[in-house]
Amino acid sequence: MLNCAIIMGRLTADPELRTTGNGTSVTSFSVAVDRSFVRAGEERQTDFINVVAWRQTAEFVTRYFHKGSMIAVQGSIQTRNYEDKNGNKRTAVEIVASNVSFCGSKAESGTAAPAASRPAPAFQGGSADGFSVLPTSDDDAFPFGGADEDDGLPF
Repeated sequence: MLNCAIIMGRLTADPELRTTGNGTSVTSFSVAVDRSFVRAGEERQTDFINVVAWRQTAEFVTRYFHKGSMIAVQGSIQTRNYEDKNGNKRTAVEIVASNVSFCGSKAESGTAAPAASRPAPAFQGGSADGFSVLPTSDDDAFPFGGADEDDGLPF
């Protein structure tokens, strides 16, 4: 059997770290994921996917992600049944995260310095000191034949 889910989207709210009675870290959050198909003349639809993360993954999410952060979540789909406060039977469908990753740039996540305070990238010249010339007299030295072989390649 196979149960794999991978989504990428934006957090809809700041995740909050909770602790179970036995001290296990947990957080639940929702990820807004745009649908890939758009009907002509309509706006792109968005799905809001519920995710739960446990232990170190929960601590990582609550430390480094906030509302609007782009996040990639890998995990498995899980369903659970419960009764709401009115006694109605409900089913929850969520992704149990096994791995989460950053997706946006540092500027998007709010961890980068403002552009004005960052130094401009500098050009670094190089030298050919670390290179050596390969012998060209023996065509068998190259795995794909000699340089004069007409194989249709531009080089």
